[in-house]
Amino acid sequence: MKESNKIKAAILGYGVVGKKRHDSMLNSKSYDIVAISDKDFKIHKKPSGKCIQYFDDFNDLLDSVSNLDAVFISLPNKFAAKATINALKKNLHVFCEKPPARNAKELLKVRNTLYKSDKKLKLMYGFNHRYHHSVTSAKALIDSKKFGKIINMRGVYGKSQLITFNQTDWRTKREESGGGVLLDQGIHMLDLMIFFGGEFNKIHSFVSNSFWNHDVEDNAFVLMKSKSGIVSQLHSSATEWRHKFNLEINLEKGSMILSGILSGSKSYGDEKLRIITAKPNEDHGQPLEQVNKFNKDPSWDTEVKNFSESVLKNKIIKSGSIDQAMYIMRLIEKIYNSDPSWKKNLSK
Repeated sequence: MKESNKIKAAILGYGVVGKKRHDSMLNSKSYDIVAISDKDFKIHKKPSGKCIQYFDDFNDLLDSVSNLDAVFISLPNKFAAKATINALKKNLHVFCEKPPARNAKELLKVRNTLYKSDKKLKLMYGFNHRYHHSVTSAKALIDSKKFGKIINMRGVYGKSQLITFNQTDWRTKREESGGGVLLDQGIHMLDLMIFFGGEFNKIHSFVSNSFWNHDVEDNAFVLMKSKSGIVSQLHSSATEWRHKFNLEINLEKGSMILSGILSGSKSYGDEKLRIITAKPNEDHGQPLEQVNKFNKDPSWDTEVKNFSESVLKNKIIKSGSIDQAMYIMRLIEKIYNSDPSWKKNLSK
């Protein structure tokens, strides 16, 4: 593909996320959207646009549209791996939303398919939280070494139910979703902890579905230790009655506190980064604090732009690669299996 060409793309699944990706693709001006599939266009209304073909089934789209370069997959979890494999086999570049599959076994089939395909094919997974201003700002400060090394991290990502805002109920069914709040939402916080602190090799967890009583988890409490000694604590919850995103990163010379995250629902509060500069021998527990508030969310546009550059310029996928996705899916399975009671529950 020449650099001057636009990417002829299709969107598989046109719900809330599919629409957001569509907007970002239009903003980037690197895409020519030629086809969209969705099982219910009565609910997810067709966008206006010339020369767009519409399909009720994503398989029909993949079989019928011959002039494609890439697909964006925003389907329910049970279809993610299958759609990715089918697209790769048709020699298409793929951008797929998180989670990349219902489990690591499914994702391994995806990876094997990718490795057998054209080496220039790009597969990227959507972990857009990495591109929020609060995250990129904190990452730059941490990488500058001004605050020393990370000591520990504490993260809470919670919402009030497993399904909210008139969502369909497939997220509550393990056979269809693969997991509950940890796989659906907590995966973002796990990704950020890996982004800041590296991979984890020691894991303890308590996982439960004791409140909503679905066959997927509504709470996961996780304690992890990285290879470099960073201890991290995560609470992924569907009983956080006031929607909450909060990540505290404690370093040798201060802290970064990321609170709130800009989202379509606007329910997680203002996105802020609190920068704490600590001098414990001088400030007596009252360190200097600086609060930065961010009013725009560039994450969707940035991620879509990065994918287009990887495709058009044959660049390596640095964020959202198949190996990163494989690691985080295996980490989630380790979290599930680290709790003996939940492990037993999974075997039923």
